[in-house]
Amino acid sequence: MAFSLLKERPFSREWFSTYALLAGGAFILALGYSCFMSPYRIVPGGIYGISIVLHHEWGFPLGLAALCFNLPLSLAGIKVLGPRFGLKTVICFLLVALFSDTIPWTLSLVAGMNPVDPLDLGDEVLLACIFGGAVMGVGVGMILKTRASSGGTDVLSAIMHRHTRRPVGQLQMIIDSCIVLFGLVMFRDWKVPMYSWLSIFVMGKTIDMILQGFSSEKTFFIISDRVEELRRFILDNMKRGGSIIPVEGMYRRDGKEMIMTVVSRREMTTLQHAIYKIDPRAFITIIDAKEILGEGFKRLADEE
Repeated sequence: MAFSLLKERPFSREWFSTYALLAGGAFILALGYSCFMSPYRIVPGGIYGISIVLHHEWGFPLGLAALCFNLPLSLAGIKVLGPRFGLKTVICFLLVALFSDTIPWTLSLVAGMNPVDPLDLGDEVLLACIFGGAVMGVGVGMILKTRASSGGTDVLSAIMHRHTRRPVGQLQMIIDSCIVLFGLVMFRDWKVPMYSWLSIFVMGKTIDMILQGFSSEKTFFIISDRVEELRRFILDNMKRGGSIIPVEGMYRRDGKEMIMTVVSRREMTTLQHAIYKIDPRAFITIIDAKEILGEGFKRLADEE
């Protein structure tokens, strides 16, 4: 039942929106590989890290080389992981492979760009590393929003997790690091792993921003003896809601009430000042709210 709730009805508006986002993410990810990573010999882990090495050392087409790894991995993924592997992941890595091999050819034919140095950066590989990581992060973030993945080491780490029970994130980090070191051995250049790990870091941060958004809301947890006055101020003056949660002090085990509310960054100082005026002895915890969904903030439907 839970799994069926995540499925889109074929050819519905949601279905078209999901697959358009998937195709867009695959295109942007392929753009990062073919125009930012591969020409400048940056090995960003994953199947495409291996493919970039094979492309430079033996001339294999980038997307085709990745496809040769992803196809057997997909069969293993379907066998081991079952329906969780998903059709969308297969479609995604097929699109990424197709775009990775056609984008350089198209840009060369239409825009006259040099496939060897498409961005005309020369020795400024750091720029390709940083902006390439950001571009790939946007692509992967879009793909993950469709509840798919780009295949590759995602599938391999999930399969290894099934047999080893080690955390998936840890396994993927180990696999990607081994691929980066493989690039070091093949290219015999110490700058390769440095640029590669930096691009992986930038990509990870960009993925977080795509998935979690740029929310600047703050969550307040307020423990006070004057809860009613604070409640009235939040409701009447700030026009915000919240929750009142019964809590128990650790030292005396006396019962108190805690207010939990969410405000914007510009409202934060207003609420802090009001708390100080109403109850200077109040205990306050303020944390960043990565994403707020629900009435008064972002609609749940906007995440679909």
